[in-house]
Amino acid sequence: MKNILLLTDFSDNSINALHYALKLFSGASNNFFVLYVEAANTFLTDDLMAAGNKSIYDSLVKKPKNRLKNIVAELEEVSKDENFNFEMLIDHDVFADSVNQVVASKEIDLIVMGTNGVTGAKEVLFGSNTINVIRKVTCPTLVIPEDFTYTSPKEILLPLDLNDSIGGEAFSNLLTFANTYSEKLHLLRIKPNNEVSPEEHSDTEHIEKHLKGINYEYHVVSDTPMDHVVNSYTQTHNIDAIALLVQKESLFERFFTGSSTTEISKKLKVPLLVFHV
Repeated sequence: MKNILLLTDFSDNSINALHYALKLFSGASNNFFVLYVEAANTFLTDDLMAAGNKSIYDSLVKKPKNRLKNIVAELEEVSKDENFNFEMLIDHDVFADSVNQVVASKEIDLIVMGTNGVTGAKEVLFGSNTINVIRKVTCPTLVIPEDFTYTSPKEILLPLDLNDSIGGEAFSNLLTFANTYSEKLHLLRIKPNNEVSPEEHSDTEHIEKHLKGINYEYHVVSDTPMDHVVNSYTQTHNIDAIALLVQKESLFERFFTGSSTTEISKKLKVPLLVFHV
């Protein structure tokens, strides 16, 4: 039985992500923890001022609690034939800090969340909460794009930069997910400047060791920017999800906040699965 953390801000995007999770994990026994976080600075200022004659409890606790109850009740109803357990959680804290606390206390195996809007030029695809979870919470995270209609992640694309190893724990965790939910894994070793790294030299050894019996494709692409490779490959193959092996902020920063940000974010329409190295 897995412990899965579902994050919601009551937006349509987050609700869509919750339903994606129920469909993905259908047929298995799972504990779902549905978390809503009220930003600490928000409830200490704006909400208190807006409370007026209402009690602080009604303003800060009762309303979001009732909304979360309704969401959980809906999830329970649509999954009544599944072996799912649900627990609702509300916290008033810095978003990433709250998520980290729940990950530790509930022994979370996977976080599922939706995008939460555009907050700046460097966050065209994902809002600040989503980016902060990926950057600051060391737990596998599945991010569902806006308005994404559920499709089983049968084919997963894993772009690799010069320093990504397919022999470590993060790749092993991806393989566990792929073996359970997918039918094919696509690996792209991308070398924008035609550089060669020790990790590339080790690929053949790791593939022979870890991908026995797994349906996969492996390609090395040189002298081409990452965004061009990813966009072209997803357009010419039936890719249902993209996975990243994140080394602290390095690959994530290059993938989404570098020069290729705009082009990637315009065309990336499938879920993103993040594993931390």
